[in-house]
This record gives sequence, C-alpha cells and structure tokens, in this order.
Amino acid sequence: MTGQIVITGAGIVSAIGNNMAETVRSLCSEKTGVGILRHLNTTHKEFPVGEVKMSDDDMKRLLHISDEPTTRTALMGMLAIKEALEAASLSEREGLSIALVSGTTVGGMDKSEQYYLDYLGNDSRNEYIKAHDCGATTEMMADYFGGFSLVTSISTACSSAANAIIMGANLIRGGIVDMAVVGGAECLTKFHLNGFNSLMILDHEQCKPFDACRAGLNLGEGASFIVMETAESAQKRGAHVMAVLSGYGNASDAYHQTASSDQGDGAYLSMQKALNMAGLQPEDIDYINAHGTGTPNNDMSESQALLRVFGEHMPLVSSTKGMTGHTTSASGAVETTICLMALQHGIVPVNYGWKTPMENGIIPSMSVKAENPLRHIMCNSFGFGGNDSSLIISRYDHEQ
Repeated sequence: MTGQIVITGAGIVSAIGNNMAETVRSLCSEKTGVGILRHLNTTHKEFPVGEVKMSDDDMKRLLHISDEPTTRTALMGMLAIKEALEAASLSEREGLSIALVSGTTVGGMDKSEQYYLDYLGNDSRNEYIKAHDCGATTEMMADYFGGFSLVTSISTACSSAANAIIMGANLIRGGIVDMAVVGGAECLTKFHLNGFNSLMILDHEQCKPFDACRAGLNLGEGASFIVMETAESAQKRGAHVMAVLSGYGNASDAYHQTASSDQGDGAYLSMQKALNMAGLQPEDIDYINAHGTGTPNNDMSESQALLRVFGEHMPLVSSTKGMTGHTTSASGAVETTICLMALQHGIVPVNYGWKTPMENGIIPSMSVKAENPLRHIMCNSFGFGGNDSSLIISRYDHEQ
C-alpha cells in the first residue's frame, strides 16, 4: 500500500463552463447553464437541459481533429483530460505508468443513433456504429493522447465517474500504476432523454433539488477528469497539489432497479465508509456536494441518509445540478472538480432553484462564500440499482 493519494490536476467541460476558470466564474456568479436544448436533434424541446455550449465541430477545432471518427462524449472527455494533464504538468509522460479510467454509460450512442438506420446500406459510416460502446469512447480518448499503460471503463450509471476515481486510487494504492487520470464523460442523446422521460422524472422547468415543489431533474452533459498520484510522486515531480483524496466508500442498498430506499441505506453506508477511511468524524466535514437530483425519491432518500450520518452536525450542503444539469455518468467527476474549486476558492456553491423547505428534508446552502476555510468536503454520487459512492477531498498539509 502506498501513502497519501493527492490530486495534482483537473479539467472540466459542462454547461457552466468549458474549463476550470469559466466554471469558477459561473459558480461565484450563481449562473445556471440549464436552458433550451440546441445541439441534440430531438422533438423533445420542452425539457430544459444543461448542454455544453459547443458543437462537435467547435470541439474538433479546439482539439485539431479533422476526419477521424469521434463521438461527442469522447470530444468532451479529450478537452477535460487535456486541461487536467496541463494543470498536472504532464505534457511529457515518458517513463511513468499512468492509468486512464473513465466512467460513462451513453458512450458513443449519439453517433449510432444517427447512423444505425442505414447501417447496411451505407457502410461509410459504420466506424461510428463500432464506436457505440463505453469502451470505444475511452479508447478514443486514450489514443488521442497516447502514453497510458492501462485503459479501462466503468459503467455504474450515475456513480460511474465516482467509481472511476475510486478504482484509480486503488490502482495507485496497490502499486499497479504510478498515476491515474480518472473521471467521466457523458453526452446527451435521444435514448438518454427519452429514457428518463419514460421514467417520468424529468422536470419541464428549472429543477429544484431538495425543494418541496421539486418535480424531477434536468439532464445535462459534460466531462471532467482529475490526475491522482501519491504525495511522494507529486513532491518528486515538483507538482502543485490541489487536494488530498482522503476517503471513499461504495455501497449498495439493492432496493430497486431505479429508486433509492426510503431510509437511504446505500447512501448511509457509502458515507460512513468514506468517513472511516479518512479517519474523520461527521463534524469534521465542512461541505457536502449532494447527489441532489431534484426527483422526489432521491432528495428524500438522500436527506434521510444525511440526517442519519450527520444529525445535529449537518454541514453546509448543496446540489450543483441546478446549474450543470444532471450529467449522469460524468456527474461524480464534474462535482468532484467543483468541490476542488470550492476547497481552493473558499466557496460553497448555491443550491440553484431552491425556495421552499421540504418536509423532513435538509435545508441546502444558498451562500456562495464560506464563512470559514474549508478543510474537508464530501461528494455524493448515487446510481440506479443503489450503487452509491461517496468521496472525501481534503486540504493538503504541505508539512506532511
């Protein structure tokens, strides 16, 4: 087992910014990216979404990609990984054993939706059909950069990216790789939109996590990746340490295919595991970035789990999905990176859209500035089937 796992780079693309700097500005100005759907070709324009404000061609130009088959998920992932590698001073990676672990569920479905109908009659587009699955998207990102010694994908619905972070940390702790680039990417698709619509959990208006009048979620898209390594590795490279991944936990309540249990058993267990690994007490957590989807089931279940764990020591809590939309499989990484920004800039993102307290629920934060320096932040990501993950990132003590 190795020592402390630290974060030395991060990159993000979402509805509220195409990079870290833009995202911080949006968080500080309480700006939502949820709005009218523009890039996805669907008749369902009635649902607000958190769409990335770039077309596929815009992203290709930024990445200097011309004719190679690519998917929207992969393009967003490439942009986020590029920013993360640059922040971690990893433009040169020769001699390092680095894993790429990406969480996604949609994968390359955006292109297979467009081209599968003429699959047999027009084989000039069949390369896009082959890029449908999750692994193909991760391989596209790996091939663009090169130099990864291990490449793999995780698909556990909305906890995918959080579980990619956990897997990366375990690979480093186990001595399998020196470093890990971990996170997730997910684009909007018709299957995506129609699937959540069939579950009747999409809000026709701006979503309102933890609000008594909440009616569902707003789907989003985006990508985020972080670079992790041991503190010893970072010191040796002279890399700037952004934070410590001090604890994490994964659990399952196995209650239902999509719903969470009334008491939030899986969420309770994942949070307790993360606290135990970090060696922290509930009162040590300064802020929680909640899963907070805006659905009646999730927000009540998560509230109960939070109350069970934190009780009278409830820290500041907010869901940022009112600004980014629910980026599904990428959400664990998107929100972990937002937590990094909160730690670095001393901000507590507002719970956008919230107005009315829900019965027996938590009261979310509506203040951007933290009153005291943030030391420990918890980030929750909960997936269908009760696959629940919690991460804790902490301020780095340079004296250690």
